Amino acid sequence: MKNLSDKNKPKELVFNVKNDDELMSFIIRTMKGISRNKVKKLLSGHFVYVNDKCISQYNYPLTVGMKVKIVSGKGGYNFKNKWIHIVYEDKYIIVVNKKDGILTNSLKSTDISVQSILNHYFEESKQRCHAHVVHRLDKYTSGLLFFAKNKKIATDFEENWKEKVYDRRYIAVVQGEMKKENGIIKSWLKDDNMYVSHSSRFDNGGKLAITHYSRLYAADGYSLVELRLETGRKNQIRVHLQDIGHPVVGDKKYGNEDNSIGRLALHAFKLCFKHPVNGEDMKFQTALPNVFKSVFSCFPDNFSL
Repeated sequence: MKNLSDKNKPKELVFNVKNDDELMSFIIRTMKGISRNKVKKLLSGHFVYVNDKCISQYNYPLTVGMKVKIVSGKGGYNFKNKWIHIVYEDKYIIVVNKKDGILTNSLKSTDISVQSILNHYFEESKQRCHAHVVHRLDKYTSGLLFFAKNKKIATDFEENWKEKVYDRRYIAVVQGEMKKENGIIKSWLKDDNMYVSHSSRFDNGGKLAITHYSRLYAADGYSLVELRLETGRKNQIRVHLQDIGHPVVGDKKYGNEDNSIGRLALHAFKLCFKHPVNGEDMKFQTALPNVFKSVFSCFPDNFSL
């Protein structure tokens, strides 16, 4: 928007937040008569800012004293892509919700990846930056993923991961009805020559991996499970769930040929970290993918993560 002429400069509406709220509900109440679909278009089109940061997360938490700015008219770069949805963006970082089936990044220039899509978006929107990988999701895992816009920030996250990223959670549909309500899985993971991770209860020269799990719902021979990572090893969740006899639905690599939902039933639904510049708590959460409910005959209507 910095390159717009005054003639084409979009109009701005600015609102003060007087009560704690969520972004979509605040806009609907404040702009009386606006439809939910219109608000969704404003969010997805990058026309909504909170304290001068572009936000597209519909349930982004608002607190008293924040300013919500809505840009109308021409000028917004309307990013649309079938693989990713931008949830949050500022001049330092970008958070996306990725679909299953796409790589986080790739060394092959011919491969499409989240990183390559973002670099194209930065070029098209005339941002002088590149997408630097901070963490990864498996190709067939969907969910929240964030990138740094410069190498220094990416390196800082890599070197201080545990201090900066304080909560990452996944949701999975697994085979079998779990009897235990919650537990901790601890093992050492080591790859073989075919890049398949193997788990051992004893130190096998691999990397220590710790996963916390909670059963959220179980019926019809399946369980819906929430998982919190204490460590972030390659294929950690998938291997650990195989270890306890409840492999992820759709995970042929780690013990499950069941393809009931047509994809790997693993989704990164929660991501919390400290902003690299101002130290602000950045908290993001997505809804349970609807397809995850399809294996259950009577999934609760009032279920929420």
